[in-house]
Amino acid sequence: MTTAALSSDSPLDTSAWAALRALAEGMEGTTIRSLVEADDSRPGRLTLDAAGLSLDFSRQRVTDEVLAQLRELAEQRGVAPARAAMLEGAHINTTEDRAVLHTALRRRGELSLIVDGQDISADVHDVLDRMGHFAERVRSGEWKGATGQRIRTVVNIGIGGSDLGPAMAYLALRAFSDRDLAFHFVSNVDPTDLAEAIRDLDPATTLFIVASKTFTTLETMTNAEAARRWLVNDLGPDSVSHHFVAVSTNASAVSAFGIDPAHMFGFWDWVGGRYSMDSAIGLSTMIAIGSDGFAQLLDGFRAMDEHFASAPAEANLPLHLGLLSVWNRNFLDIETTAVLPYSQYLSRFPAYLQQLTMESNGKSVRRDGTPVDYETGGIFWGEPGTNGQHSFYQLLHQGTDTVACDIIVVVQSENPDGDQQAMLVANALAQASVLSIGRDAAQVAADGTPAALVPHKVMPGDRPVNLIMLERLDPAALGALVALYEHSVFVQGVIWGIDSFDQWGVELGKKVAMGILSQLVEGIPADVDASTRASIARYEALR
Repeated sequence: MTTAALSSDSPLDTSAWAALRALAEGMEGTTIRSLVEADDSRPGRLTLDAAGLSLDFSRQRVTDEVLAQLRELAEQRGVAPARAAMLEGAHINTTEDRAVLHTALRRRGELSLIVDGQDISADVHDVLDRMGHFAERVRSGEWKGATGQRIRTVVNIGIGGSDLGPAMAYLALRAFSDRDLAFHFVSNVDPTDLAEAIRDLDPATTLFIVASKTFTTLETMTNAEAARRWLVNDLGPDSVSHHFVAVSTNASAVSAFGIDPAHMFGFWDWVGGRYSMDSAIGLSTMIAIGSDGFAQLLDGFRAMDEHFASAPAEANLPLHLGLLSVWNRNFLDIETTAVLPYSQYLSRFPAYLQQLTMESNGKSVRRDGTPVDYETGGIFWGEPGTNGQHSFYQLLHQGTDTVACDIIVVVQSENPDGDQQAMLVANALAQASVLSIGRDAAQVAADGTPAALVPHKVMPGDRPVNLIMLERLDPAALGALVALYEHSVFVQGVIWGIDSFDQWGVELGKKVAMGILSQLVEGIPADVDASTRASIARYEALR
């Protein structure tokens, strides 16, 4: 399979796109309420199950005809061959000439996968075995710090996917973590981030994981050097190898830092940062939940991968999630999606999805470099329920912009206490109903509301809602949930004909920042615009 399987032409040229445009125009005035009330069988037909998760999209503004045409669009845009190309290791990241094989991170060890002449399955499981051995040494207390004391705190230093994934996973799976170990995550180059993380720590019992593939990432290495100074100031330079390990591929830089290369855990250029939480980047996760827990996390990823690869279109859960995103973005003109997990453990999941979706599909040119003339990547954001209900839900319900919503419900709590979990779930289901179905003036008036207040209490509804439900938030469920969104992002990118796996928009700001830094620190004038020169001058004056 070659990269020819991925289209660079415009989806506007397909018959399915034209049909969907006509269907959208024909649905003017058709509400989600009318669709739900007209068909009692709708929720059953529009709910799919896979890998322990269910997706109920009966509250989307779609008909069976729309769904059939969306699947036809996937057929005409070559989603199936593109999926095969990805899974087989074709270089579908065309602008960087790389394979895209985050799915290989969770393949079964006995299944070889030869890519560019290398059995990458063997490589992956070699690293996993080394990670597992190290993680269990830390968890058991066998790994000692420079003074002979066991590790009590792990600090992960990274940024982007090297931070968001591990931080999200630790919080999500905290109920399954070793409570004798504390974990902190440092990413911001703002010195406050590291200072507050280590403020009350004991260097003798602290382990740092420095996560940077190249070991040159500005923010990560700036924080790592500061952490090293903190450690050495207390324990001396010989302590570094006892208290630092690296997730990197740059052995010489790792060694120069003072880390034994034997304690360097690598990953590969076919793993993008935002797809790397199940690689060596997840070392902190493995220390937290153990190698068996990490294996269960990989099982969940793999279960969703296998479903995405083999389930027919009509039953394919990630395919539908991606197609519904395209429908809302391109045909209903909905620009944003609120991710609303009704689980405090998933408090960082919306931030994780921000990077996964917006860094992947925030593109304005197709694979061949030609500009798109249609909307691509939507804006993702959110907060856990019920907190968000007392924050931004007012806009969701009655604002002038329509926001699509993904509501995530965990049925069983890891911390049951009376009726509190039922109260949480009741709130989630109530919000799904009111957001999508709404409450009209007649219903409000029937409640005895004074006439003058009726307009203020009307809830227009018609906000598309996906309801994702899982029995409990264990490692396998988290893996399946993340993989679900990974594959949804892939589907959208194929439909739009863009490269979902590069991120050139991140690079220029870094380059310009280095020029400005040279001026601020060394007095070397930066080649910048007049407004930036004025801002630099004001900073210098205030400093």
